[in-house]
Amino acid sequence: MTRPGAELRRQIIEMARNCCEYCRIPQSLALATHQVDHVIAEKHAGETSLSNLALSCAICNRRKGSDISSLDPDTGKITGLFHPREMDWAEHFVLEDLELVGQSPEARTTIAYLKLNNPDRIAERKLMIFNGWNMLDSAD
Repeated sequence: MTRPGAELRRQIIEMARNCCEYCRIPQSLALATHQVDHVIAEKHAGETSLSNLALSCAICNRRKGSDISSLDPDTGKITGLFHPREMDWAEHFVLEDLELVGQSPEARTTIAYLKLNNPDRIAERKLMIFNGWNMLDSAD
């Protein structure tokens, strides 16, 4: 895997506002340093470029791996995962009673595949919101 240089990593962090671009957890609240994810993995011809790299918490990055699609839980159809460089998070995801709800097939698929609403992630979200974290404006 080609790793981005320091300047490219800085640009990714800045674009992501220092938050995981899948679950939106700020790097400052995570136990492990966020990682740079190839949205489209190199094995699928994805480039190591700003347009294909996203900041990802260790949990989301581990679950996503090199995958680029899964099954939409509503339709059962193969659907691409959310692409942070091509899609606006706030247009695809909403927060309802601590659970993320997908507003598009890609968001539904990403929520299910990355298990963004499992009990641990909901508890994490509840604690952060209780302490003043705003998911839509979560820059450090």
